Amino acid sequence: MKKNFLITSAPGTGKTTAIKKFIELTKGKFKVSGFVTEEIRDKTGKRTGFKIITLNGKTGILADVNLKNSPKVGRYGVNLKDIDDIAVPSIDLNSDIIVIDEIGKMECLSKYFVQKVFEALDSEKILVGTIKEKGDEIINKIKYRGDVELIKLTPENRDDIPSLIFQKVLSLSQQR
Repeated sequence: MKKNFLITSAPGTGKTTAIKKFIELTKGKFKVSGFVTEEIRDKTGKRTGFKIITLNGKTGILADVNLKNSPKVGRYGVNLKDIDDIAVPSIDLNSDIIVIDEIGKMECLSKYFVQKVFEALDSEKILVGTIKEKGDEIINKIKYRGDVELIKLTPENRDDIPSLIFQKVLSLSQQR
């Protein structure tokens, strides 16, 4: 049975927006943990990085063009400390639903993040997240698990995805 729902699409098509709408649908109905990511933009509107925002209000820097002495993905320096200290602890296996936005190259540079993602996938908990469309070995291993339903987000279906996933989660939780 599929209990892990991962949204995939090209960058900038609305995966995080869909996840945020899904989170809104769960309010008052489920205990939800995890995090979302948001772009950081400079005064001119140019993207300079990404931040982590946990569902319990903690924030950190995922990656930034100005981060030096850190692993690089493209032009971004990846902040392993904030991934390990903020994102990883937000994945609470005591919650009903775990939200992970996103399982991507940057996040997967943290061995603790990868370990926690597999713990969540292997647990009884429902995982809802986003995953990079084109991935490496780790990302592909996650995408092609038997308990993962991969949901392709498109401009045509992006408004329907949050409620579609919510209905799947509701149905699953009623079967338990």
